[in-house]
Amino acid sequence: MQLPEQVTIIEVGPRDGLQNEKSLIPTEVKIDFIHKLKLAGLQEMELTSFVSPKWVPQMKDAKEIITSCLDSTRNIVLAPNRKGIERLYDTKCKAVAVFVGVSESFNKKNINKTTSESMEELKPLIQELKSKGYFVRACISTAFYCPYEGKVDEEAVLKLCSTFVQYGVDELSVADTIGKATPKDVFSLFSKLKKELSNTLLTAHFHDTRGMALANVLAALQAGVNRFDTSAGGLGGCPFAPGATGNVATEDVVYMLEEMGIQTGIELSKLVKAVGVIKPYLTRPIESKYYRLQSANQE
Repeated sequence: MQLPEQVTIIEVGPRDGLQNEKSLIPTEVKIDFIHKLKLAGLQEMELTSFVSPKWVPQMKDAKEIITSCLDSTRNIVLAPNRKGIERLYDTKCKAVAVFVGVSESFNKKNINKTTSESMEELKPLIQELKSKGYFVRACISTAFYCPYEGKVDEEAVLKLCSTFVQYGVDELSVADTIGKATPKDVFSLFSKLKKELSNTLLTAHFHDTRGMALANVLAALQAGVNRFDTSAGGLGGCPFAPGATGNVATEDVVYMLEEMGIQTGIELSKLVKAVGVIKPYLTRPIESKYYRLQSANQE
């Protein structure tokens, strides 16, 4: 079995994990959560997003989060449109994420634009960001299945990813948004992406809706992927993806990889402490199997 010696974990809990949380979490708690995650060894992280507070009130403290949490690690902020990017320019953050759904229906539900309209809008923004020296991450939603259209055509994903690379993005984060992909789906798509886009950072993003996330991580590893989005505690979900549960838990992925002899540079004990910071403020249970087991052992 061909596996990498080292894997990079991109922590998405503070942004993707918390965006759908119903209760407003105090800013100081989010900051403490982020700092504890960094202490655990995470070197890349989605901190927050510049989106409308009307639609995502949890992210209304984005600027304060950025001001308090920037350091020498890669700190990424989601800024999906011109308005968000203009707000980004008022900060010292130099890494940005944009997103598009492969599925037209999902994209319309999410941002009220077709996929092609979104790409047309993003092209000059990405080129502008690159000219200013920003790291640009493109998040590809519904890369396997759509909650409205079903199975997504693999060729459509490849075409969209190739277009983003032509625009100049540094990274592609390819997501199983509703957690319906199987290891066979994952190996097939990522093998083709690795072959066709070998000079671009390729990251796999899995949700654990059907309990397939860790199996899909393994399939992606076998396809040559060595970067994964994960969320501490298994936090997450998408308001425009009915039935989708949280992201694969950072602790579960780190435990599996480390036990397989694959280095992550992350300390599990400190990761568990970070989850403990945010847990009292959540309305949903922690999905991480590793965290639940460690908590039970301490009782």
